[in-house]
Amino acid sequence: MELKWLLCVTLLALGILAVQAHDMDEDNDADDVVDIEDDLDDGIEEVEESKSETSSPPPAPKVTYRPPVPTGEVYFVESFDKGTLDGWILSRAKKDDTDDEIAKYDGKWEVQDMKETKLPGDKGLVMVTRAKHHAISSKLSKPFVFDTKPLIIQYEVNFQNGIECGGAYVKLLSKTPELNLDQFHDKTPYTIMFGPDKCGEDYKLHFIFRHKNPKTGKYEEKHAKRPDADLKTYFTDKKTHLYTLVLNPDNSFEILVDQTVVNSGNLLNDMSPPVNPPREIEDPNDQKPEDWDERPKIPDPDAVKPDDWDEDAPAKIADENAVKPEGWLDDEPEYVADPDAEKPEDWDEDMDGEWEAPQIANPKCETAPGCGTWQRPMIDNPNYKGKWKPPMIDNVNYQGIWKPRKIPNPDFFEDLEPFKMTPFSAVGLELWSMTSDIFFDNFIICTERAVADDWASDGWGLKKAADGAAEPGVVGQMMAAAEERPWLWVVYILTVALPVFLVVLFCCSGKKQPSAAEYKKTDAPQPDVVDDEKEEEKDKGEKEEEEEEEDANEEKLGSDADLGSASQEEEEEEEEEDRKRASEEEETVNRSPRNRKPRKD
Repeated sequence: MELKWLLCVTLLALGILAVQAHDMDEDNDADDVVDIEDDLDDGIEEVEESKSETSSPPPAPKVTYRPPVPTGEVYFVESFDKGTLDGWILSRAKKDDTDDEIAKYDGKWEVQDMKETKLPGDKGLVMVTRAKHHAISSKLSKPFVFDTKPLIIQYEVNFQNGIECGGAYVKLLSKTPELNLDQFHDKTPYTIMFGPDKCGEDYKLHFIFRHKNPKTGKYEEKHAKRPDADLKTYFTDKKTHLYTLVLNPDNSFEILVDQTVVNSGNLLNDMSPPVNPPREIEDPNDQKPEDWDERPKIPDPDAVKPDDWDEDAPAKIADENAVKPEGWLDDEPEYVADPDAEKPEDWDEDMDGEWEAPQIANPKCETAPGCGTWQRPMIDNPNYKGKWKPPMIDNVNYQGIWKPRKIPNPDFFEDLEPFKMTPFSAVGLELWSMTSDIFFDNFIICTERAVADDWASDGWGLKKAADGAAEPGVVGQMMAAAEERPWLWVVYILTVALPVFLVVLFCCSGKKQPSAAEYKKTDAPQPDVVDDEKEEEKDKGEKEEEEEEEDANEEKLGSDADLGSASQEEEEEEEEEDRKRASEEEETVNRSPRNRKPRKD
């Protein structure tokens, strides 16, 4: 019973806390507070009208923005907090093999605040227009050369309007004599491409590097394997996310989103196509012999079709046992012309032909089992066997699947240090998107993880803190989620109603006991007193029964002893009487005349 009431109290307390949390969230800006007083003397709770008291919600913690400052050596850094595009070059190039109307890189870039910023003063680069080619780039402070230090590239992206189809990746432009940022376009050589990309329901996080074949000198794109993590949220939640690529001299790499690893691997093992080609390849000049038999099974050449095999027998035949249902209307068609239909006024028989009323189901057939000519239903033909085919047997001449022989790969090479890529000297954004207002911020390229982490803490970390301070409570988030997904209201209702129903059922299903106040008003003993009295009476009755049993045993023992002594006395008396009787008989015999001896004179 105590456990039952403890569970009841716990569930009720949780319900009250949930209701209070909901009320506090909805009435955060209200001025009325309700006071509840308990009448402890009568054991009855009464709710009285509260007095209006002016209250204000506690102010949210304020996050002040300060432009991030790099804490170590960097090759490139940009926070756009100056509010200008100084140092950035807009491309004036045209795409090849594209219509002139859309070939120009005339997409618009601006430095702006984020639309729903929680951090005033924090600016970023915004790709303003949609359905246009955009290209912008900036020089590094010095070219990055791949030697003994890692490469770390990091930046922020916010899809302020979501994303339909488009990318937000960056390109690290290779250091070449021909590099002209004013003519930056899709075919400008790059060393690494990294960042998010989406079209339809395909969510990607690119890491591509261009590897130079040491034998031919040609470049080939190598793509990292797709991450196992679900990336959809990063494209749809309209929050700022931090993208980081860490590339190490030992050829290992890590891809992080919001400082959480979502993909990792090795340049030698986890790229497609592989960095190094195979040692052997199939001989392109090798041909399969004409007599090569690849058939594992063949028809049995000795098999003969049985004489009774009828290949012409139909699969279905008419059911000869079927009987036409009574009431079948043979003379009535299934469909008749609609008697209510009228020829349209604009019907031209010369142009449209003779008008005919549309066909409708024959109303007479609705009550009949059927109309029209009755035909027997079709059933499976028990004699149907189909076309005869000989059974298949193992092919004794089977040689397996033919493959061309292997030969040494003339283009084989082995590059054990793919990390040593082509140096790059600029960073660029060359994008097409069907969604506008993509927000970029806080670019950094460096070699030390601590420097990148500090930069992230001072930039993205402040955004995250500001968003967290402005986010609604749990109930508010639930309400917002229900606005986007109305079916969640059903879940909420069931979640609240079911526990309440169980609490009521659990707490109110037992027998109602009178309250202590009612016992005070009468002389009736309380349940605990009655229980004690019953217990005492039960003990007393058991004690009396035990005493009665002991007395009965003693009386029985006493009666047995008395009977024993009485029987002993009777035996003694009988023996005494026998002795007396024997002595009397002896005396009588002695006195008899026949027994007397003659007397001598």
